[in-house]
Amino acid sequence: MNGFASAVSQTAMDQEELAEWRDALASLVANAGAARAREILDMLADAGGAPHIAWKPRHGTPYINSIAVEQQPPFPGDLATEERLASVVRWNALAMVVRANQAYGELGGHIASYASAADLFEVGFNHFFRARSDSFGGDLVFYQPHSAPGIYARAFLEGRLSEADLAHYRQEIGAGKAGARGLSSYPHPWLMPDFWQFPTGSMGIGPISSIFQARFMRYLQHRGLQDTTDRHVWGVFGDGEMDEPESMSALTLAAREGLDNLTWVVNCNLQRLDGPVRGNGRIIDELEALFAGAGWNVIKLVWGSDWDALLAKDADGSLVRTLSQTVDGQFQTFAAKDGAYNREHFFGQSEALSKLVEGLSDEQIDRLKRGGHDMVKIHAAYHAARRVAGKPTVILAQTKKGFGMGEAGQGKMTTHQQKKLDREALIAFRNRFQLPLSDEQAESLSFYKPAEGSLEMRYLHQRRAILGGYVPSRGQQAPTVSVPPVSGYGAFATQAEGKEMSTTMAFVRMLTNLLKDKALGPRIVPIVADEARTFGMANLFKQIGIYSSVGQRYEPEDIGSILSYREATDGQILEEGISEASAISSWVAAATSYSVHGLRMLPFYIYYSMFGFQRVGDLIWAAADQRARGFLLGATAGRTTLGGEGLQHQDGSSHLMAATVPNCRAYDPAFAGEFAVILDHGMRQMLEHDVDEFYYVTLMNENYPQPSLPEGVEAAIIKGMYRLSGQPGGKVRLLGSGTLVREAQAAAQLLAEDWQVDAEVFSVTSFSELARDARDMERWNRLHPQQPARRSHLAECLPKGAPVVAVSDYVRAVPQMIGSYVDSAYTVLGTDGFGRSDTRAALRDFFEVDRYHIVLAALTALVEQGSLDRQVCQQAIKRYGVQTDREPSWTS
Repeated sequence: MNGFASAVSQTAMDQEELAEWRDALASLVANAGAARAREILDMLADAGGAPHIAWKPRHGTPYINSIAVEQQPPFPGDLATEERLASVVRWNALAMVVRANQAYGELGGHIASYASAADLFEVGFNHFFRARSDSFGGDLVFYQPHSAPGIYARAFLEGRLSEADLAHYRQEIGAGKAGARGLSSYPHPWLMPDFWQFPTGSMGIGPISSIFQARFMRYLQHRGLQDTTDRHVWGVFGDGEMDEPESMSALTLAAREGLDNLTWVVNCNLQRLDGPVRGNGRIIDELEALFAGAGWNVIKLVWGSDWDALLAKDADGSLVRTLSQTVDGQFQTFAAKDGAYNREHFFGQSEALSKLVEGLSDEQIDRLKRGGHDMVKIHAAYHAARRVAGKPTVILAQTKKGFGMGEAGQGKMTTHQQKKLDREALIAFRNRFQLPLSDEQAESLSFYKPAEGSLEMRYLHQRRAILGGYVPSRGQQAPTVSVPPVSGYGAFATQAEGKEMSTTMAFVRMLTNLLKDKALGPRIVPIVADEARTFGMANLFKQIGIYSSVGQRYEPEDIGSILSYREATDGQILEEGISEASAISSWVAAATSYSVHGLRMLPFYIYYSMFGFQRVGDLIWAAADQRARGFLLGATAGRTTLGGEGLQHQDGSSHLMAATVPNCRAYDPAFAGEFAVILDHGMRQMLEHDVDEFYYVTLMNENYPQPSLPEGVEAAIIKGMYRLSGQPGGKVRLLGSGTLVREAQAAAQLLAEDWQVDAEVFSVTSFSELARDARDMERWNRLHPQQPARRSHLAECLPKGAPVVAVSDYVRAVPQMIGSYVDSAYTVLGTDGFGRSDTRAALRDFFEVDRYHIVLAALTALVEQGSLDRQVCQQAIKRYGVQTDREPSWTS
């Protein structure tokens, strides 16, 4: 036998052997069942992974649905009615966006995203998304932000929004003049506090937030605070959104925690905003590998029911192979083309494929649905997801972006930017979805609502009644929690009498005392990003434990220590590892519990201040949007208090960023007593008075003597400033913030001893609060010229007269927030530039914020006022050894 003949013979034998193995597997399934087959395959996989074989399974499964036809449950609803309702919602969503852009071309909006996701939402609304009631906490649903028009359109059918409301989409300011409600661009609880529950409008925020909301429900359950057993978290997100690091960063946590109360539906329309997600690859395959590798249950929802017959006839596997070899960019092209094109270019790739569609017309080929547009298939996937135990589920649903928009937008590269449609496109859309609209009504973009007694409307209301009511809907009521008097947990701080401590240690001691309070203690949620020991919280490990859904399955190394590490299912601390995004997401879940769960919780998230607003500012902005209530604690704060850590760790900017968040109250207390007042005020505002605000407080790791709190300064501390020393009428006024208050105090002593200059010293607990109050007074006076002028707290403290020098451990822009409201000469010292590693004294000299530079700044201000001779400044420079020839900190 020659070589060629031998090779052919060997190939035939190989194929025969492979066929025998395949037949053996089929026989095993037929005779012993699928479960036994899985058991045998798992055993073989373990054996095949041995080093001498080194076999690894391929990532991914064939490009077909995970749920076989025979596994599908019967569809429980009226399919025809649900499809008609989906068509109506699609039309109204489209009309809403196009009308807004015809009237005001700059308003924007999105048509294509909801067009692709409509059926995914409708199945959820009709069968799975349960509302909150008196006896049930409700499901949590995170809505794809670009699909907001469709959610509004459905609420219009439900009677929760009016036609006038829809006509004012993205016109939130002008709507009130027309007696309508303006509809926000994306889900925004701040703007629509009774409607939207979660903001998802910055990509990636929805996915990570949904994971930590699901985990927080387990936390409440395990701690015995609320029964969340049957509640579920749903998230509908886009495949392009999965590129965001926040979308993927907590996948393993969800699997590790066994969050089977979580289902994601990823709308895989295969397009980002400007083109294909993976034009040269396959996003569904990629996501399947990522989620499966992270430990999620993956359900692929790729093809609609019309494909079942084609796949059943695919005897030689040609169709499955071709589907599995087609990249997303090509699928997008197929989505944008008609049936004739798909017959020629997809099914025409082989004789076997051509034969599969011989009996189908071009129109039938054009109508072959992808899985995410088939309600029967969607229901089967959702039904299966809700029955998975022990792990979260992701449904990868393939759709067409701009589904039904035809030549005007379906599958086009420009689909995401499509805001307007011409007459022919509107009529084609109407025809595609068989809407009862005349040509004139379609062209004029008339909203359509079936008659209230119609089958469609009765069905819609009945389905929502079965599911408990209408969603989305946001609750705002929760029983009040009493805050104990500060004299109980904070007397050591308000009456410190010179005891030495850092404000960080004062916080930990107050927190420890609060945890002992029978009413408030169980509601406190301490959160750290793996830095509890750094912040002196190790004593809480044993006292209240670290939350773990599985308890502690090991004996910790330090078990004999009084501060030993302790994990427990009822643990109270949430320690999120080295991930600020995870920790802030946990904080948001706790900080919105009053709304989401009707249960007031009080979260304290403590972290390196530099890694707060700078690192996860987007998530903090989203927290503000959803009216979070809690404390963010920026520890080791300031640019000169954290000596050795250097550039990346020294915070000089967080207070500037905090000032940009409207409902964030930012404070920089110098002393433990000040912090106690701020803590007491904040807790009462949030827990007792229902104020939708949260608090950012910076804490220092610097130990120094803590004075007792002067009598009667509590209100001034909250307003942002109070006098520490000196009498009104001093020659100069020194404002210090945070730890640099002590430098201002030392500077006042030097001014008195060395230059015979009397100085007033003020502790500024919040430049941003001072600025907000002054801004409010300025505006009121401008708008009420005939009323007596109002004076701000800042003006009361600093009447026109002596020059003012302000010093902060943050960039100059922070104290400059009040600059335009100070009616005297105003000098600012701050820590602009990159941080350095050195001692506190060296750092304060480098940034020119120490006592000597404060003195020089005060003397210079008095010289410019004409109160001192200019040579005094030169004398001070010489006396204090001030370097005059070095580069400023912001350029070096």
